[in-house]
Amino acid sequence: MQIDWIWGLLGGLMIGCAGALFLLGNGRIMGASGILGGLIDGSGRSNWAERTAFLVGVIALPAVLQSSGALSTQTNLTSNLGLIIIAGLLVGLGTRIGNGCTSGHGVCGISRLSPRGIVATLVYISAGAVMVVFLRGIWGAL
Repeated sequence: MQIDWIWGLLGGLMIGCAGALFLLGNGRIMGASGILGGLIDGSGRSNWAERTAFLVGVIALPAVLQSSGALSTQTNLTSNLGLIIIAGLLVGLGTRIGNGCTSGHGVCGISRLSPRGIVATLVYISAGAVMVVFLRGIWGAL
């Protein structure tokens, strides 16, 4: 029996616990786009060290786990760097337009029964599903 689903379960538990700790410790939602956005636009100057530590951890932990051999799962990430950059910019644009990202709306918003978080999550999950159907079935890209 495959046990790859355990990685998803553990990752989800870690994100959920981190969101709860962030909310309990700071009184703010743990939205990665808001944390990064505050560093970029200057609105997060008062707690820049906390924001930077959070982002470094988000980037460094997977890199450390991968280099240590703890992660043995395969991904379908393309090796096309230009496509990765464009995708990242589109995700960033979407999070600014939607006033939040999956960690803010999907994890923290839904767990607090926030109507805005629930609607936002339903919209971006639905839009993602429509795009996969379009790109795979109609355009044949994926």
